[in-house]
Amino acid sequence: MQQIDFYMVDAFSDTTFGGNAAAVCPLTEWLPDETLLAMARQHNQSETAFFITTDSGYELRWFTTQGEINLCGHATLAAAHVIFEYLNFPETTIHFDTRFIGPLSVTRNGDWLTLDFPAWESEPVMPLPLLLETLGITQCKEVRVARDYMVVLETQQQVEAVCPNINAMIPLGKMVCITAPGDGEYDFVSRFFCPGESVPEDPVTGSTHSMLIPYWADRLGKTQMLARQVSQRGGDLRCQLVGNRVLIAGKAATYLIGKVFLRS
Repeated sequence: MQQIDFYMVDAFSDTTFGGNAAAVCPLTEWLPDETLLAMARQHNQSETAFFITTDSGYELRWFTTQGEINLCGHATLAAAHVIFEYLNFPETTIHFDTRFIGPLSVTRNGDWLTLDFPAWESEPVMPLPLLLETLGITQCKEVRVARDYMVVLETQQQVEAVCPNINAMIPLGKMVCITAPGDGEYDFVSRFFCPGESVPEDPVTGSTHSMLIPYWADRLGKTQMLARQVSQRGGDLRCQLVGNRVLIAGKAATYLIGKVFLRS
């Protein structure tokens, strides 16, 4: 019987029951992909982060309940939190190797952990009738696309008021982010919908800020911003555009520590 350490972390939050929960499992070596997927399904979180130690740092992978994905911000933050807090990591920056995105890093400064991710440029597209219909709106300022659709609205209140038909979004073939300028404290706000996934609305989505940060940096004429994902759980993100990279900072709180028992 193999025993594996298990952590559940609320990322982009400094309290439990906030931000976005992720499971984290440090491994001594890679298990078969079907085992990693079965573990992620058993954990039943939006993502499980798995990592192993390498000569240069750590190799990191992310699994949803449906399969491996190319990038996950909140699970990266959660994995870094585990390494800093529980694995006696002596430095202030963790270097991750990933299969699809290349090298990533996370730097600790007090309670804040900063992700260094690639910036994603988005392209304007005509608003798809199905996209607007499933969001329950008739108009928007702009629709753009990168990995995900980005629908730009006028106000934070409009973003908060959207009540989508997420199952009807499945034919769109992409995730859907809605965003608008923030009111007062925040430069911009967003929500993120995941048609066809086990979590219909993602509480806080680090990876989509790879697309949001370059967009809002251009629109607002600033490279440092404070963002809020206005889901039910919600979370704050300190954002910065640095060339073709984005820096996304958040806090994390441990919810659960345990053991996984794998029996052959």
